[in-house]
This record gives sequence, structure tokens and C-alpha cells, in this order.
Amino acid sequence: MSGAPREYLQRLAEIDDAVARARPDPMVLVERAAGLLAGRVGCRVDEAQAQLRQIAAERGRAPAEVAQDLLAALESRPPTTRQTVRTAVEKALRRPSPAARAAPRKPAAHPTGQQWAGSLRQVLAALPGNHTVLLPVRRPDGTITDYDIVAVSPAAVDLSGRHGDTIVGGRVSEIYPGVAGGPIWQAWADTLADGVAREVGPITYEGGDGPAPFAISLVVRVHPIGPGLLHSWLRPDEQQRMGERIAQTERLGNLGWGEWDLLSGRTVWSDEMYRIYEREPEEGPLTDEEAEALRLPEDEAIHQEAAATFGRGETVDITYRARIGGRIKHLRSVVDAVRDVEGRPVRIYGITQDVTARETSRAKLAEVEQQLHRQRETLEAEHQLAGQLQQVILPLPPGVVDLPGLRMAVRYLPAEQASQVGGDWFHAAATRDGKVLLAIGDVAGHGIRAATTMARLRHAVDALSVTSTTDPAELLRHLNRLLYTDWPDADTATALIARFDPAEATLTWSQAGHPPPLLARDGAARPLDRPTGMLLGARTDPVYETTSVRLAPGDLLLLYTDGLIEDRGKSITQGFAPVLCALGGSAPDEPLTDILARLRRANPQDDTCILALRRTADGS
Repeated sequence: MSGAPREYLQRLAEIDDAVARARPDPMVLVERAAGLLAGRVGCRVDEAQAQLRQIAAERGRAPAEVAQDLLAALESRPPTTRQTVRTAVEKALRRPSPAARAAPRKPAAHPTGQQWAGSLRQVLAALPGNHTVLLPVRRPDGTITDYDIVAVSPAAVDLSGRHGDTIVGGRVSEIYPGVAGGPIWQAWADTLADGVAREVGPITYEGGDGPAPFAISLVVRVHPIGPGLLHSWLRPDEQQRMGERIAQTERLGNLGWGEWDLLSGRTVWSDEMYRIYEREPEEGPLTDEEAEALRLPEDEAIHQEAAATFGRGETVDITYRARIGGRIKHLRSVVDAVRDVEGRPVRIYGITQDVTARETSRAKLAEVEQQLHRQRETLEAEHQLAGQLQQVILPLPPGVVDLPGLRMAVRYLPAEQASQVGGDWFHAAATRDGKVLLAIGDVAGHGIRAATTMARLRHAVDALSVTSTTDPAELLRHLNRLLYTDWPDADTATALIARFDPAEATLTWSQAGHPPPLLARDGAARPLDRPTGMLLGARTDPVYETTSVRLAPGDLLLLYTDGLIEDRGKSITQGFAPVLCALGGSAPDEPLTDILARLRRANPQDDTCILALRRTADGS
């Protein structure tokens, strides 16, 4: 066409320039495909773009060519009429000019079918869902006779349970003979003819000739991709079930999700997000101004730190408060974004959880812990005070104490819990007439009050034995009146009072609801028979009787409080058994302190006081 008029050649040049300008920039194609792939897969845009370039390098193709094939596969919206017109115009513009027909140029190198299929397999490996790439089989005249299956999504499973790797390389008419000539077959042919994506269905498939027949509904989507087709299918019932599961999960977890497209400005919320914010769906998602108005000013530092974290490209995970529906809610939000190659956010995804109940419970638990801490401090202070009071009013004698006709050792076992300071007490002293007055008791309860009552009883015994009487029964009657005067808030207590006459070697004793003394003689131990006596503080005029026992030289006598033998999980016989065994097995000359050291109390939650006494050989 060298002889063509100058005006005609200039016009051809103008058309070529227009066509060149109409063609998309290769970089734009790559960025667009990477962005769309990142949105579908959920990865970063730069990661998707790097993968596209790597695939193109491995297959010896330009990145823009792989991007164009990918866009054809991912863009599910069918072209509109306007797009169809543009396609026709571009095809017309690409028709060879007369000059081109006169001097044909060598066509650009096109990738082989193997390279094209390999690239598509790598792309499908990154896509969720069920996809198959088909390549038409044509006669010499161009008529389509069949389709080769060249690539299948790795996770795809057909209705017969076959995985993708088992059907790649086969032909549709052989693997799925029922498809030939049907609506899907026709959709394939139509899409190859005009390049327009199509959707077919739902189509119901029935199967299962055995005892469990089934019917499955499928929707098929067909997209042109290079020289072939991208065939995708989904089950609407599965989507519905998945949606129901997601909705149920959101309800159970008080979760809602939102998606913000920064390019289009469109925001989408799930139903649970509207419920969390107590907002009607017709009102649409909150604007930025409305969301900021709900926040508490005290949490501003949290939001500023979250903004800084998001700006660094990191995932945001914060818990903050919002005033919603007239009350304060605690919300936890996890936010991430799909970003472009320069790290700028393109689309933001967020999950919000209403954690008000958890935070309220945590606050209440913290308050209870503080109360318990204060209570522990109070109990500790009370324990220290009670312990000091106990040391003042109940000093323990070191080692062995010699009394007229007796040798005595004392052991006091405090409760294992610091708050369980009890009211166990004892008294042992020689009287003016040369006898020995012994007393032991246990006030009900623990703490300061029990220790105070114990002091009253012990000092009362000491004073009464000097000023009034040493008769055990009479002393118990005085102690009972002392406690009963506090009625109706009177304390109760048990006590045992004994008087030993060294000249007669006789022990006379009375008890008020207290366990009896234990007597060990000649390798055997037994409890003494108790006289009548009611615990102190229960009645105005109880009867207290006395009884006597003669002690032989070397006899061992044990006075104790109930912590030594009484345990709720054991009978009284079981409580006595180890104590009697320890006393009966003691040698006549065994030190009293060693005997006490071998005794183990039955109830570690209670104080225990033990007096071990042995009659001396000379009676002095």
C-alpha cells in the first residue's frame, strides 16, 4: 500500500493510535488482577502481584497476559450491552488494514496449550470453590465436538466423589456423558462464540440407586478464559447452610462482621453487627462520625494506638467501650485490610464482638477478689491479735513441769488455717492445801471472741480456786453462770476440772460436755467413765457430778480437747484408737514430751491442747 494516498495513510495511523490508547496499560492490568485476586483469596495485594509475576516468569509469558486470563476467570459479572459494543468496536479496530494485508507481519508468539494449562492450574490452586478449565476440541472446520479437561481446583470433588487430579486429561463426553447436548454444553458453546459469561441453573441432579437416593441442586457459571473456558459450580443449599452456620456462630459468640471498600466507599454489615449496635438495617451502617460519637472519651488513647497499629500495616485487636442504647457496652474489634502494592488500604475487614458480659463478670470478680483480700487481711490481723492474746493468757511451760505428786508436759497444736484460732485452754497449779488443780476446756468457735471467752474461763478458774473453792463440780457451776449471764448471746464451752490429792493419790474430777481423761497402766490404755455434766452456757442450772480414781506410781493420765479424737468423717471409736495405742505402747520411763510428740490430732481444722501427767514414784 506504498502508493496509497497520503490522507488514507494518515487516517490509518490515527486509527492505530486510537487502538493503542484504548488498550489497557499492562501495569494497570497486573495491579487490577492482583487486587481482585487478593480480595477473593484474602491475601495482601503485593503478595498476589508477586505470585502473578512468578507464574508469568515460569511460563515465559508477559505478566499482563497472565493477568488478563486471570481477570477473565475472576470477574463474574456478565458484560453489559455497552461492554459488548465496546468489544465489537475493539475487534473491528484490530482487523488488519489493507496495508497489513499487503505486507503481513509475523504473528506474535502465543503460549502453547501446555503452558496455558499449567498457568491456570497454579491460579486455580489459589482460588476457593469448585472450578474446571476446559479446552474445546474442534474439527478442521471449527465445529466443537468435545472438551478437554485441562485443569481442576485441587479441592474440587464431583458428584461421583472424584477429585480433580483423577479427571484432568479426560474428555467431558467420556467422563460426564449426560452433559453433552444439555444446557451447560450449550452455554459453553455460546460463551466461546461471543465471549460473554453465563450462568445456568439451578439444575437438579438425581443419583443414588441404592437405599439412599439423593437430589442435588447446582448453579453453573461459565467464563471465557484465553482459548478455553472456566467452568465453576456451586450448591445453593450448601451456601445456605454455610450462611446459617455463620449466622448461628455469630449469634452464639455475639459476633458481627463488617467490610469497608475504600475505593467505592461502600460498607456492608452482617445482621449481628446491627444487633450489637442496636441499629435497624434500613438505617445502614454507622458513619465514621456516628461511630466516634458512641465512644467514651476515656478510651481515646486506645483508639489512637489502634490507628497507629493500623498505619504500620498490622492487624488491630482492641477492646473499648461504647454508649449504645443508653448503656455502656464493651466491644472487642479485630481489624485488618487488603492493601495495594504501596501498602495503602484498599478494603478493610473487621469483626466486632460484644464482650460486655465477660467484662462485667471480670469487674465483679475483681471486686470480689478485693473484698476477699480485705477479708484475708482482716482475718490475718485477727489471727495475729488472737495469737498474741493466746500467748498472754495461755503461756506454754517449756519442757516438763513438776507438781506435787505429778510430772506434767503440755503440747498445743494450733489449727492449720490462720483464720481458725480457737479457744482451747488449760490450767495446772498447786493449791494452798498442797493439792493440784487441773483444768482443760474448749470454747465453741474461733477467732477473737473465742480467745476472749477462753481467757475469762481460765482466769475465773484461777481466781475461784484461790478465793472460793477447789471442788471440781462447784467450779463448773460457777463457770456455767459466768457464761450464761451473756444470754441470749452466750458462748458455750466444754471443760474438765480435776483435783489431785498426792497424799491419797486420788484424782477427783467433773466434766461439762468434755471428753474423758485417758489412763494408761501396765501397757494398756482406756478412757475413764464420765460423770454427768452438760456443756457450759447452755442452761441456768445444770447438774455436775464428780467421780474419783486412784493413781498408781507410773500411771499415765492424758487430758485433751476434742481436736485430738473427733473428726466428722470418723466414729468416736476410730478417733480414740490411735491415741490409746500410742499411750498403751509407751514405756514407763519414756519422757512425756516424746509421748506427746507421737500423738496426731484427728481434726487439723481445730486447735488441740494436750496435758500428759504421770504420777511420780515417791508421790512427792
